[in-house]
Amino acid sequence: MASPRTITIVALSVALGLFFVFMGTIKLTPRLSRDAYNEMKRAYKSYVRALPMLKKMGVSSILLRKSIGALEVACGIVMTLVPGRPKDVANFLLLLLVLAVLFFHQLVGDPLKRYAHALVFGILLTCRLLIARQPEEQPPEKRMLSVNGDEQPLISEAAPEKGKVKVS
Repeated sequence: MASPRTITIVALSVALGLFFVFMGTIKLTPRLSRDAYNEMKRAYKSYVRALPMLKKMGVSSILLRKSIGALEVACGIVMTLVPGRPKDVANFLLLLLVLAVLFFHQLVGDPLKRYAHALVFGILLTCRLLIARQPEEQPPEKRMLSVNGDEQPLISEAAPEKGKVKVS
């Protein structure tokens, strides 16, 4: 049976992965929601206007939106389908991306309701990463000592707890 830690990591990975695939797809194409796609286009134009440094580097609002969307889709697929270390890398990249998006929202002065989802999913990504990076708890093994063919617990484990009397 899977441990609660494993179930939590899998559930968070799938939920977060699907969310970021969905959000990335909205940034890339109007097929899912034309209104949301148009809102993303407008938002990214304001982000680039607020950061003239991006314009100087040759980053347009279209390039910024599509690169962030593609990264969200790619990391979301990894979070949903790929096992092992790549999930943690995707988790970390998405966390950096969420922090950048929160920075953009603050930069243009958006109200909290416009970026509350980014805050919540940033917290969920942080929790998933912290849980995944903790070592799995192993039950203590009883070490046995073979004496004259009989297996007996080691002396330190066979001794009664301090302050208690062992009655045979």
